[in-house]
Amino acid sequence: MATLEFTKMHGCGNDYVYVVADRVRPADPAALARRVSDRRFGIGGDGLIMLTPSPRADLAMEMYNADGSRGEMCGNGIRCLARLAYERHLPAKNPLTIETDAGVKTVTLELDQAGRVTAATVDMGEPILEGHRIPANDDGTIIEYPLRIEGRVEKITALSMGNPHCVIFVQDDSVFRLSDSDFANLGRQFESHPFFPRRVNAEFVLPSAPGRLRMRVFERGSGETLACGTGACAALVAAVLTGRCSRTTVVELRGGNLTIEWRERGEFANRVFMTGEAVEVFRGAIELEAGELVASTVRPAEV
Repeated sequence: MATLEFTKMHGCGNDYVYVVADRVRPADPAALARRVSDRRFGIGGDGLIMLTPSPRADLAMEMYNADGSRGEMCGNGIRCLARLAYERHLPAKNPLTIETDAGVKTVTLELDQAGRVTAATVDMGEPILEGHRIPANDDGTIIEYPLRIEGRVEKITALSMGNPHCVIFVQDDSVFRLSDSDFANLGRQFESHPFFPRRVNAEFVLPSAPGRLRMRVFERGSGETLACGTGACAALVAAVLTGRCSRTTVVELRGGNLTIEWRERGEFANRVFMTGEAVEVFRGAIELEAGELVASTVRPAEV
């Protein structure tokens, strides 16, 4: 038998199992993600995130959803990964650059007087608005687009924050009062809609007060989660594009709040910044068969 250490962490309740895979790594991370994510027979979480070596950045984030599918980016996950790397000296840098499947992101940690991480801000980059790049089955921008779904028409605004998002603005709080099963049925209608060839994350958003958005999210490959960092960023961008919000807001999620800013001018114009918590829950180890672990290697540098 072989032992694999892990750390359970969350950002606003969006929880993942984290593995430092700088020397050895799971031979089949997709299968391990399904195993550890199970909330009854596993550790429990929205997926598996691995800290791996990178030739382009301080480290790399390799992410798998609860169903084993690969995720390009996770805003809550990358904040937690940055804390894990900093506190384990892998390396102990601030800010940190982290390679993801959506490009290299920079994370700046907020520290208290004792040097402990209290929060983190992520430069999420520029939102992608062109339909074919999201990807979606339409050219140009997709703003208040009439999407036919289950015999009705829903106005959606779609964009990518490194992964695809479909934002639906609601008129009242009824979606927040849906049971978990009813909300899951609603979320799946959007997640697997043929308009989105690689599936999509669905955010249901209510402008609740000036400078605040309330959001409930159904994540591609994981189902409903208590928070989604990239989804919160998408919600703000969609709200600005449709005239519902200013460029800085607090997004209220079931698991907590995130502060999102879409900068309009200056050095970082058109880039989205996200600030929120990064919490360690507990550490542990799981037993694997010897063949379930292999040597870790550095990703080849992009040409």
